[in-house]
Amino acid sequence: MLRQSDALVPQNRTEPDPDPTNCSLLLACESSRKRKAWWREPQALAQHISQPVITGDSSISLGLAPQALRLRLLSQAKSLNNLRVGTDMTIPRRHFLQLLGTSITTITTPALITAFNESKPNKEKKKLLIAHRGASSYAPEHTVESYQLALTQGADFVEQDLQITRDAQLICMHDLTLERTTNVKDVFPTRYREEPVGGTATRRWYAADFTLQEIKQLDAGSWFNSRFKSARVPTFQEAIDLVRGKAGLYPETKAPEVYGRLGFDMEQLVVNLLKRNRLGTGSSEKHTPVIIQSFSAESLRKLSGLIKTRIPLVLLIEAEGRTRWLTTEGLTEAKQFASGIGPAKALLDKNLVMQAHALSLSVTPWTFRLTDIGRFKSLREEMSYYLYELGVDAVFTDNPDLFPRTK
Repeated sequence: MLRQSDALVPQNRTEPDPDPTNCSLLLACESSRKRKAWWREPQALAQHISQPVITGDSSISLGLAPQALRLRLLSQAKSLNNLRVGTDMTIPRRHFLQLLGTSITTITTPALITAFNESKPNKEKKKLLIAHRGASSYAPEHTVESYQLALTQGADFVEQDLQITRDAQLICMHDLTLERTTNVKDVFPTRYREEPVGGTATRRWYAADFTLQEIKQLDAGSWFNSRFKSARVPTFQEAIDLVRGKAGLYPETKAPEVYGRLGFDMEQLVVNLLKRNRLGTGSSEKHTPVIIQSFSAESLRKLSGLIKTRIPLVLLIEAEGRTRWLTTEGLTEAKQFASGIGPAKALLDKNLVMQAHALSLSVTPWTFRLTDIGRFKSLREEMSYYLYELGVDAVFTDNPDLFPRTK
């Protein structure tokens, strides 16, 4: 039980109080005549994190209660009709004191963030729709046709996987090689590399072995449907020109270590192109925001050093990286160079989302598509569960038209 006498905190402080949305722990002590709020670091009060909460005259044991229940009880703790607030108090703190009322309360950061957001129902953070390779359920991935359809279907961001041509041009393509999504075998039948795969010699047509002019000769749509036979592989610049002012850009540095061994600096190429287009600045955020993603932590570390702007960086995480990154230690390390995580959707639960949010990391799972809805009755239901039950910030989907804007 946490008693008022346990709240051993200094009462004379000259340093400014930290923003509650960034603080790890809040200890608020209220009385009917005198109000004070003190902020402490988690090391000093860690022993109280799982302790019950005293609200008014009644003791409510919330140490093991679900987070949503804690917040509901706290939000109903006291009428706010006669609350008096000093003129020297900040707006964020005022919101929290209004929420907590007369109490001695210990709350971990997930509760603070959730409570702060829920105390402003008309300013809830918008859930974001990221068109995965464009509207790739309906048009060939990473083509102008797919990107344009994603915009028509209301995408907030359009994703571009980036590869590099032999002449150092950034193109939009998921694979390192061209054969899955183009007719390169027909146009350049002898320009392959033969590699052993499972004991069998396999032919690969790598994008890095072809110039942009050569790649532009390829049909990038017929593999999907013959009506898209005129589709071509777009450059990142062409994607920028199409999406600019209509949605955000969400490029991925794809296999940057592979390109590094070939003498290319993918991160520098990306940063240079964004700078030439005056993207990643405060003014461009309003009309064409940019988020850069990668499975490569080293790539993001390098980008965090190169980028002196507000561009968020997201670490993508697949099953093999679960034990490496989806732990308290892993998330804390990721926070050093990224502003968000993008785990495979099967790796997520509510507790993990809350842990990430406690570190101010956004959470964007992948990939939501009609062919993989698992136990859910529909894709819309699945996305809604992740967005509004687990509380993720955004989703990657092949079906932008099915994105649930509201619960």
